[in-house]
Amino acid sequence: MKVAVFGLGYVGSVTAACLAANGHEVWGVDVDAAKVEPIAAGRSPVVEPGLNELVSAAVAAGRLHATTDPALALDRADVSLICVGTPSTASGSTDLTYVRRAIQDIAAAARTVSPPASGFHSIVMRSTVPPGTVDTVVGSVLAAEPPVDGFTFGTAMCPEFLREGSGLADFFAPPFVVVGTADPRVGGALSDLFGFLATPVQVVDVRTAEALKYACNAFHATKVSFANEMGRIFRNYGVDSRAVMELFCQDTSLNISPYYLRPGFAFGGSCLPKDLRSVLHLARTNDTDLPLLAGVLTSNELSVRDVVDRVVAGPGREVALLGLSFKTATDDLRESPSVELAERLIGKGYHVRIYDSIVKPSQLVGANKRHVESKLPHLHRVLTDDPVEALRGADLALVSSTDSRVVEALLGHPPARTIDLSGRLGAGVEALPGYEGVGW
Repeated sequence: MKVAVFGLGYVGSVTAACLAANGHEVWGVDVDAAKVEPIAAGRSPVVEPGLNELVSAAVAAGRLHATTDPALALDRADVSLICVGTPSTASGSTDLTYVRRAIQDIAAAARTVSPPASGFHSIVMRSTVPPGTVDTVVGSVLAAEPPVDGFTFGTAMCPEFLREGSGLADFFAPPFVVVGTADPRVGGALSDLFGFLATPVQVVDVRTAEALKYACNAFHATKVSFANEMGRIFRNYGVDSRAVMELFCQDTSLNISPYYLRPGFAFGGSCLPKDLRSVLHLARTNDTDLPLLAGVLTSNELSVRDVVDRVVAGPGREVALLGLSFKTATDDLRESPSVELAERLIGKGYHVRIYDSIVKPSQLVGANKRHVESKLPHLHRVLTDDPVEALRGADLALVSSTDSRVVEALLGHPPARTIDLSGRLGAGVEALPGYEGVGW
């Protein structure tokens, strides 16, 4: 394939060289001659282990070129990869000036060059951009340009996951290759483009692909801060936090796993809230700031408040709460966010009927019993073991339980509105009129 790579910074240079090394004809484009000239001379414009050798070999083989003229790159090209800078503005937003300019350059160049043999050209974002950029920015720039004879454009997002210092290894062994597009022709073109990789191409919704890189980098930043906060607090107790975190990372069932990384409702139970408060107390007694962990409790509270606000903003006063314990298949109500949700809605005058297949008020003991009595002293009057009964007459269902009886009841007796707090109810429930995800 012939590929135009717009932007010859770190991402663009690595991408261009790696694609050329695997048989594609690649033209790098940049407005800065200082980035173009080294590639034309067989050298990398950026410092990256192994890249000089890769660029030199690809240029010598006639597969890698660099230019300041977009028309040279676009002539008969199948794909354009947008690898331009997307810096922060003073307010922290993403500056998309270079993205717009690259799309305008492509549209202008297309009017002066020959189209690819197929007549179809894929414009693919590689730069990190906010969700909606491909649809609203790239799409609007293309729509504002006059049609080009012989060219049909398709758009996509294909985020990169290249770390400086290991960019070549990351390119050839990526964690995933994700293409966000609504156009199957673009998905096919990118599958061909990256066909030499062992990692299969996953085609997803375009905004999912745009959001993925932000999620990854935000989590990486969070992990660094988390490990550093553990170090700041535990050093006060003579603990080597390196040893703690080395052991911590051995747990791939919970600590380093997908288990807690699903959007949904707030956390609760007998351990997480209590132990987090204890760590924060240890920090205060040692005059140590742990803003990341302090923010976790605030974030958890916002998860509960958000659902309450959404209920209040909608119509109806009859609420079915399906699932009360903090975790499926347990009757542990200690600090359950569903208990908190029920208490707040009842306090605001809502009529709440609760279904939980496990919870039996007469069998609750100890701290579990004391907690629910302090929050929902009349639980026995509003609790039922029949989800259909809980749904009878309800304007709204708040669903944290994934019990099969709950799913059947929702499909058979759907309320006007359902807010899914778990994300695990299945396609049938999600297809119901009035369905809403708590975070999707």
